[in-house]
Amino acid sequence: MTAKVTSKAGSTAWLSGFIPDLPTPFNHLDEIDTDAFGRLCERQIAAGASALVVGETAGENSTLEPAERAQLVRIAASVARKRVRIIAGAGSNATDRAVTFTRAAEAAGADAIMSVVPYYNKPMPRGMAAHFRAVAAATTLPVILHDIPSRTVKGLPDEILLELAHTPRFIGLRDGSSDVARLRRLRPRLPATFRMLTGDDTVSLAYMAAGGDGCISSVSNLAPDLCVAVARHLREGRLYQARELHQRLVPLATLLEREHPAALKFALALLGFMQPATRLPIVQLDRSAKAEVAQAMTDIADEYLAVAH
Repeated sequence: MTAKVTSKAGSTAWLSGFIPDLPTPFNHLDEIDTDAFGRLCERQIAAGASALVVGETAGENSTLEPAERAQLVRIAASVARKRVRIIAGAGSNATDRAVTFTRAAEAAGADAIMSVVPYYNKPMPRGMAAHFRAVAAATTLPVILHDIPSRTVKGLPDEILLELAHTPRFIGLRDGSSDVARLRRLRPRLPATFRMLTGDDTVSLAYMAAGGDGCISSVSNLAPDLCVAVARHLREGRLYQARELHQRLVPLATLLEREHPAALKFALALLGFMQPATRLPIVQLDRSAKAEVAQAMTDIADEYLAVAH
C-alpha cells in the first residue's frame, strides 16, 4: 500500500526514484480519454511511485489546450487522493503564459509544477532567470526546473541553476542534458535539499550512482516494478543487481526516446492501457518501428511489465 503524502514543510525527499512522465491518452474524437488516464495514474501509485508528472513532455503538452492541462491535473489529483504528489507541466516560451499555466495548475490541485527553459526564443541567461522567478512568484507551490537542450536549443547555464537553487521555491531539476559529469560538477555547490533528477532513462543508473536523486522516466510507464527494483537495489548498495536489471530496460528506453511519445503510446496500447492515438505533428509509429518496440517489450520479463486489468 502506498503511504499517504505527508505535509512536512520543506521536505523534498519525495522527489526521488523513478517518477513517470505520463502520456496523455486520446480517444477516437481526439479528446482526453479520462478513464485510460485514471488507469495509468492508479497503476503507478500501486507500483510505489512517489509522484506523477502530467501534461509534460510525454503528455504532448504543446498540443494541449489550457483547459485540458487543468483537466489532467484534476484527474490525477482525484485518483491520487494525496497518496502521491502531482507534478504539473506548466512551461511555456512566453513568460505570461507560463505564469497562467502555473496558476491554473495550482488551482486544479497540483502539488508542484515543472517549468521548462523557454524554447525557440533562445533567451540570454538573465532572461531565463527572470522568467523562472516570475513563475515562482505566481504560485505557492514548489517549482521543478526542466532543462532539455535538445528541445530548447539553449540550456540552463550552471550559474543560473545555482542561483535559482538557493531560492527555496525551486526544489529540483529535471536534467535532460544526459551529462553525468554535470551532476558531479554541480552537486557539491547545490543546497542539500535541492533534488537532481535525470530525464534520460538510458543514463538513469549512472546518474543516480553518481549522486543523482532519480529519473523523470518514460520507461517506468511500462515497467514500473522493474524501475522500483533498480532504485531499491541501488539505494541499498547492491550495484550489481541494479545494473543487471537496468540493462533490461536500456533497449526499450532507447526506442522510446527515438520516437517519443508515439513509441510509448504504442507500447502502452500493447499492454491494454490506452489507444496509441497522438496529436499532429506527432504521428503513430510505422510498421518496422512497431515491431522493434514489440520485440523490446518481449525481452523484458513478463512479471515486470504493467498490464491493464
